[in-house]
Amino acid sequence: MKNSVLPPLLGLVFLLLLPLSLRAAAISVSVDRNPINVDETFQIIFTASQTPDANPDFSPLEKDFSVLGQSQAHRSSWVNGKNSQSRKWTVSVQAKQSGTLLIPPISFGKDRSPTLTIDVTAGATDQLSGNHNAELFLEVSAAPENPYLQAQVIYTLKLYTRVDIAQARLTEPTLADAVIEKLGEDSHYNTPINGIDYSVTERSYALFPQKSGVLTIPPLALTADVVASGQPALNTFLDPPFTRSQRLESKPVTLNVRPQPANFTGGQWLPAEQLELTQHWSGDTQNMNVGEPLTRTLTLTARGASIGQLPELNAGFDNDGIKTYADQPALSEQQVAGGVIAQRQEKWAFMPNQPGTYTLPEVAIPWFNTLTEKMVWAKLPAMTVTVVGAPHASTPTEVSTPDLPGQTAASKQPADPPQHAFFWPVLSALLACGWLLTGVFFWLKTPSKTSVDAAPEPSHTRQDAAVSRLRQACQANDAVAAKNALLAWGHEQYGETSLGAIAQHCEARLRDEMGQLNRVLYGKNSAQAWQGKALFQAFSENKARKKMADKVDSSLQPLYPS
Repeated sequence: MKNSVLPPLLGLVFLLLLPLSLRAAAISVSVDRNPINVDETFQIIFTASQTPDANPDFSPLEKDFSVLGQSQAHRSSWVNGKNSQSRKWTVSVQAKQSGTLLIPPISFGKDRSPTLTIDVTAGATDQLSGNHNAELFLEVSAAPENPYLQAQVIYTLKLYTRVDIAQARLTEPTLADAVIEKLGEDSHYNTPINGIDYSVTERSYALFPQKSGVLTIPPLALTADVVASGQPALNTFLDPPFTRSQRLESKPVTLNVRPQPANFTGGQWLPAEQLELTQHWSGDTQNMNVGEPLTRTLTLTARGASIGQLPELNAGFDNDGIKTYADQPALSEQQVAGGVIAQRQEKWAFMPNQPGTYTLPEVAIPWFNTLTEKMVWAKLPAMTVTVVGAPHASTPTEVSTPDLPGQTAASKQPADPPQHAFFWPVLSALLACGWLLTGVFFWLKTPSKTSVDAAPEPSHTRQDAAVSRLRQACQANDAVAAKNALLAWGHEQYGETSLGAIAQHCEARLRDEMGQLNRVLYGKNSAQAWQGKALFQAFSENKARKKMADKVDSSLQPLYPS
């Protein structure tokens, strides 16, 4: 008997485990920068969201690249009750030739990474300006130099050195009419210039100009402690190295910022390099049940745009048959080597009230492609949902009996109570008495309100209330109420009592909107209509950036820490 049961059980276990064994690990591939000079070393990064099938085989890279070294790192995090793990392999390589090269798929056992195309240039490092024989020098660049208003500009600085440095301190780029964000970690590589080998530290920023016209990024200043020749860069505490201080500056960079083109006829101005609009439903839209909500999640992802530029998606739909309820939008931003990737996610709960067929309107977002310089629409087409009547289950506490022929309502007699019918009322009464006695005890132990001053309302509560009032004022286009809400928020957040003082603590876009609010309230054309949508969107962006900055150390790490 046991032998006849065992094989089916083993087969069942095998079938249950089979999907786990067939589940492939998702592996991504990226480079620390692109394009790359043929004489420079660079890094290829492979990242897996879970443990792959086997260790990687990097031998296919040797066709077009010289493999100089590799390292591996493992990361585990616990967020919102969920454990996530990732593994990263970093391979240092140098291209064998210039041109458009393909990073081939790498096998991790049965798992494979995707291909990636990179551009390798030839001889670019020999064209650097007039610093070829210097011990160390800075090079800065911006691309593009003629961007559109609020479009992304990649500002890159490179420190070239052929001497040992004990410590270096570098100022950050500043521009009054722009939002600036640091992109990822610094890159370190080697490159020859006129036959001299230099070590290069590269750092990139994303810059979003908030004003059209000519803007100039001031020079960056570097102060370096250079180790005297013949001494190692690292020494003991009792035998510190002899250093000399050297200071140098980069050149200023000028941007010619173009305004929003006249042929952009959409709504909110949204320049980006790439934009995608997707949706996800929590259930079957063709078989929705009355009284059972379904969640619609819309996600707008933009490359080369900041989170404050992403518009509201307005996916609500209300009529007699369906009601919708919006959740707070989730804003996120990721800094990668190629720039900023911003994402806005909105969730809407759809509550059907009546059966029927309903058509949801299309969701259309106009945006401007900065690569092709053309206006584009990201759309979700109109869709039809079907609501059916939900089954009506009888209430568990009621017992329905069918009417017998000839039986009237008066002749129906209630069924005999169950054996323990009086147990639950008695237990409920005892519990109620217990709660009553507990309440009386704590009331007697609590000091009277006349003897103890009431605790002041927490500051964060007052801030939340001010933000709520600001949202309502902006939705109602009430400039005076918006000003009062900003003053209340700024007093709690920064201790300031004027819009001008509060604006100094905010980013460029919010400062501009607060300045516009001031001009509407106190300018010559104070009677002009004011639209509050742009102000609250800039406020939300500023708040989101502050929250993300609190999660990481916002201070810029020195290029060569002591």
